[in-house]
Amino acid sequence: MSVFQFLKSKSFFIQIVIAVVGLLLFVFILKFWLGVTTNHDQKIQVPDLQKLSLEDVDRKLKELNLDFKIIDSASYNPDYPKKSVIEQTPKAGDFVKEKRKIYLTLNPSKYRDVTIPDLNGRTKRQASSQLRAMGLNVGTNFTYVNDIGKDVVRGLRHNGKILNEGDKLPLNSIVDLVLGDGNGR
Repeated sequence: MSVFQFLKSKSFFIQIVIAVVGLLLFVFILKFWLGVTTNHDQKIQVPDLQKLSLEDVDRKLKELNLDFKIIDSASYNPDYPKKSVIEQTPKAGDFVKEKRKIYLTLNPSKYRDVTIPDLNGRTKRQASSQLRAMGLNVGTNFTYVNDIGKDVVRGLRHNGKILNEGDKLPLNSIVDLVLGDGNGR
């Protein structure tokens, strides 16, 4: 029997029909199985977790059979409570399936600390620029001491306390300058 005669034979067509039926049956069974195991039609709407504490987040997500993971803490934002959620992924209102993880970014408990540099002998303008660049605020209550240099930094204060080189203050703290009055001899 030649190849062409076999391709025209009844047994070849029966084998083709069996293969096509088997393939279609396999595809329908696979589709049904995937629909059952992946909870295809299930939708849980992600709640808005912003400004909530971790205890509230845990309680709220457990009610919805969701989980969370803390991935980061951002820069301190005074508009949000300490240790509360600033960002979440997926966003509020998105739809997810059960046991999905919600990734959270938290607000730290305070600003990060900044190390005070040695500014003694710098001009008021130089010291103010450097302090602002570091994230500190320069107060308007200048204290003048008897010194030969006018507007030369002779010290730093925070809330009345004298600051030394290497001391740490939270970001956005107000630093008052102690300056020379130019009358020293």
